[in-house]
This record gives sequence, structure tokens and C-alpha cells, in this order.
Amino acid sequence: MNALKHIVLFGAGKSATVLIDYLKEIATENVWKVTVADSNLEAVQSKVGTHELVKAVQIDIENSEQRKALVQEADLVISMMPHWLHYLIALDCIEFGKHLLTASYVSDDIKELEPAMLEKKLLFLCEMGLDPGIDHMSAMQLFHRIKDEGGKITSFKSHCGGLVAPENDDNPWHYKISWNPRNIILSGKAGAVYKENGKEVHLPYEALFNADRLVNVPGCDVFSYYPNRDSLGYIDLYDLHNAETFVRTTLRHPEFSFGWKNIVDLKLTDDELVYNTEGMTVAAFFKTHFEKHHNESLALKIQETEIGEKQFNFIGINDETLINKGVCSAADILQQILEKKLALLPDDKDMIVMLHEIDYNVNGAKHSIQSSLVVKGENSLRTAMAKTVGLPLGIAARLILEGKINETGLHIPVKATIYEPVLNALKNYGIVFHETGKE
Repeated sequence: MNALKHIVLFGAGKSATVLIDYLKEIATENVWKVTVADSNLEAVQSKVGTHELVKAVQIDIENSEQRKALVQEADLVISMMPHWLHYLIALDCIEFGKHLLTASYVSDDIKELEPAMLEKKLLFLCEMGLDPGIDHMSAMQLFHRIKDEGGKITSFKSHCGGLVAPENDDNPWHYKISWNPRNIILSGKAGAVYKENGKEVHLPYEALFNADRLVNVPGCDVFSYYPNRDSLGYIDLYDLHNAETFVRTTLRHPEFSFGWKNIVDLKLTDDELVYNTEGMTVAAFFKTHFEKHHNESLALKIQETEIGEKQFNFIGINDETLINKGVCSAADILQQILEKKLALLPDDKDMIVMLHEIDYNVNGAKHSIQSSLVVKGENSLRTAMAKTVGLPLGIAARLILEGKINETGLHIPVKATIYEPVLNALKNYGIVFHETGKE
């Protein structure tokens, strides 16, 4: 009798909840083994529950012996760890000849391992979550269809945001945290570069959050957006060299963009200047911070606006709660504040919104497509974010182990052999795009 196929998942954080449930399902259906490893054993056990084929284990991911022992047992490894830890797992996967899936962007150190992947006939599939992930797959499906019809794409705009569902949108920021809070605090710090009307556009951090940059998502709402990091890096992958406009963005409500620009202008995401927070209140932090950066007058001006006053009162500009977290940067303190103030309550629902806007020509005639996706979560654990990040990883793992995806080397999901079966499977979980078009 053949040994049971074995999937090892590293990481059981916020975005792994639905993935773990999916792995439990396929373990039952296929009689496969699954091991879920995380530093927090209690958290893993609460998500795994009792299952004959699924095991929860505690691990220090930087402990080479523990990590290698788990990788060696696997047929396929999924890493939901912070992106800088993927490389350690990748080295083990190379050593022991195991496939690896992540939802993170491809890093330079992972790229350097591709010759070893090919030599061992391994598949390392990265950017296999939501954004990046579902965005690549759904966009490439549209591109290939348009090109098969003889179309030439002239403009591509791709927008995606993790938001709060309208029924639970009850704060002046119109936002609640459904994924890694550190990424939210530091989002946009590198600025952005993209292509618009044939020209490269470079935006610094301070210019990203413009509440007047708006897009209407069909059947949903009007959102503001800010460009993501380096959009141009995807032009080659998408083979859209002739597009006059090419930009990938993040969606937020306009009120959030207005408020976050104020946060940036007040240097509240600064990670360099530190404060001793023992005995310091939230209100005292804000006062001290504004004084140190000589922007008290700007802070007052912001609070003189109706929305500015509501937003800063909400995050505690007059809050006498003690921080007591030792020596912290402004970004650290802001993260602590927002994790409490903008938390999803147990029964709150989040919402994922994605929109592709494509302009193209066929035989001289101009056409446009809007392809949109809206997914709502069930509660603060089974979130739309966890669903759309986790399911593509789980589905791809299943397809690889079933021999239905046979690529080797380093990939992101831009090939039809990967995206077609994954997108088809996602439809069974309500992850379906809707198109509107105009001539």
C-alpha cells in the first residue's frame, strides 16, 4: 500500500483559517495527511480541532532541526509564514525534494534557487493568494481571451482591497483590520511606479493617498485607490508592453484615504524616532509626537475639519489609556492603537473587492471590460480575506498532488495550465467574477 500523501502547512495566522478547513476537507476525501505547524500551539489546535488525519504541532520556524524534520515528511509544503522566512523553508524543500507554495511576492533569494528546482523537477508556486494571486489568474484569463479574439490591450487597471462589509462599517475610518496589521501601517512607504498614458509615473509615499482618485465598482460602491509599489514589474509577465496605461492599486473608502494622508503627513508611521511608552498615555504620545516633529499646527488644522476631528477622536487623540509597551516607534504605537480601535468584532464581516478595467481594440473598434469580484466573510475568523488568500493555495496543492498541475521551476499563476483549473475550482466557493462591457 502506498504511503499517504502529506501536506505540511507552516503558519496558522489570520489568513490561514479557511485554508486549514479546506485541507481538512481534502484530507478526509483523499485520505491524505496534513500537519499544521505554528509557534502558537493553542491557536493551531483551536483551528485544527480533532481530526484523525490532521495534526497540530508547535514549531520554532528558525529551529533548523524542527523545520527540516517536518519538511522531510511532506510531499508538498505550504508556507503562510512572514515573507522573510520563506527562504529557510525553500532551502529545506530543495534539500529534500518537496514542492512549495506561498501567497507572497517572489523574492530575489527565491529566484536564485530556480536552477535547483528545475534540476529536482520541483514546483515552487508563489503569489498564489488574493493579491497577488487571484488578481493574476483572473487578469490573465481575460488577456488570453482578448488576444485570441485578435484584440490589442491599450489600458489595464487592476484594483483590489480588503474592506469592512457595509453592514459592519460603523467607524469614521470606514475600515477594519482583516489581515496583517503591520503591513497596513507600513503600506505604501516605498512609493509607487506605474504607467499612465504612455508615461512612467513615480509617486512618493506622501503623494499616494489621494482621496480624489476614485473608481466605481459595478453593483458595489465608489472607492478611492492608491497605486501599489512597482506595477511596471508585471508588464513583462503579463506581456502588455503596448499598453499605454498599466497600474495595480489598493482600494479603500475615500474617507480612509483622506485620513491616512493625514497620518502620513503627521509622520505617525515613522519607524525611526522612538518613545519610552512606560507611563505614557495615548494622548500624551500624540502631543509629544506632534511637538517633536513641529507639526502641532497641522494637527490642529486637520482636527478643525469635521471628518478629521471624528477620525482622530476615534483613534484616541484625547485617550488617557496607558501604552506601557517599552521603547517603541511611532509606527509601533499606531499599530497598537489601530489593532484595538479598528478590530473586527467577533460577528463582523469583512469584504474583498477586486476590479479589472481593460480597454482594447479589435480591428480598429474600441472596447472596454470591467470584471469585478465581491466576496464577504462570515465572521472575524472565517473572513473573506482568509477565504480568498487560503483557498487558491489549498486548491493548487490538491491539483499538484493529483497530478493535474505538472509545471516545474519557479512560477506565479499566469499560465493557463495553472489558472484555469484553480479558477474553475474557486467558483464552487462563490469566488466568481462578473463582467460588464461597453463598445
